[in-house]
Amino acid sequence: MAKRLNTKPKHDGYRMPGEFEPHKQTWMVWPERTDNWRLGAKPAQKAFVEVAQAISHYEKVTVVVSAAQYENARHLLPDDVRVVEMSNDDAWMRDTGATFVVNDKGGVRGVDWEFNAWGGLVDGLYFPWDQDDKVAQKMCEIEEIDSYRTEGFVLEGGSIHTDGEGTLIVTEACLLSEGRNPHMSKEAIEEMLRDYLGVEKIIWLKNGIYLDETNEHVDNIVHYAAPGVVTLAWTDDENDPQYPLSKAAYEVLANTTDAKGRKLEIHKLHIPSTVEITEEESKGVDAVEGTLPREEGDRQAASYANYYICNDAVIYPTFGDETYDQKAKEVLQKVFPDRDVVGVYAREIILGGGNIHCITQQQPLGKK
Repeated sequence: MAKRLNTKPKHDGYRMPGEFEPHKQTWMVWPERTDNWRLGAKPAQKAFVEVAQAISHYEKVTVVVSAAQYENARHLLPDDVRVVEMSNDDAWMRDTGATFVVNDKGGVRGVDWEFNAWGGLVDGLYFPWDQDDKVAQKMCEIEEIDSYRTEGFVLEGGSIHTDGEGTLIVTEACLLSEGRNPHMSKEAIEEMLRDYLGVEKIIWLKNGIYLDETNEHVDNIVHYAAPGVVTLAWTDDENDPQYPLSKAAYEVLANTTDAKGRKLEIHKLHIPSTVEITEEESKGVDAVEGTLPREEGDRQAASYANYYICNDAVIYPTFGDETYDQKAKEVLQKVFPDRDVVGVYAREIILGGGNIHCITQQQPLGKK
């Protein structure tokens, strides 16, 4: 029986593990809303199937899907992927789902952050978002995992990256944005992060990826590959608006130490050539009041840093870029010599405003 806890993870001896630690399974949400995904979400669904299929070769996958789409999703997804009916507002599981925390005795619990669609009524991306805000609790109840609720504190899983050993990386653009926790100081936000993630040191980057509509989530610019090792979205083009953002992030990362006193090993992942929405792609999206429109010529926040680490593999986005898709694979294979590096074409996902969007359910200590 899953319980709601009134304590805090750090005080209970729990911490957020690194994504590279052993997983029990991966969770995803099925895309369907036609005001975000073009052509009735069919191209996006095909892409999500490919992501789920790639991950399922290495670990269990659960896909959450609405009642209206259950039969379609069950038909399209591989038989070894679990499909669970659950109400939701859109397909961004890393942000709406529970953040799993572990202790050194084999315990696993969930953190249920308050979710407001990346900014609520200030600059949120859609309304309403009430069903998304219930996803994390439902996941924990399905898995019979106790959970903590951060009522009054808004956060998304994509806005945090940890090494599992006490260090967290975040961006000011996101966590200090007006639409999330304007009533809280930076120091108060840090205290919440320490209490609910079990971290000791927080590294603040100023920005993330240029025009990232999540207010520049950290998961699109920096990714922990191992304790003391990060990958950083980069460009060599000094005229690209991303250049000063990545350069500033590099300076911060290169001139700090983590919670263990280590200097960070930084590997640069060059961003793809500019990805823009075409006229055809824009026209395929339904116009609905209260949802961010998808306009022709809009630059997408495409980045290879938003890859996903699963058991024995790294699943990374590709964009049909003859130069940088391959270069990204080479960097990732160097960083992860003992894992398969698998590319999945992600243009349809990036057109919906995100990237490979999964959440890790950690395996209890000593199991895989």
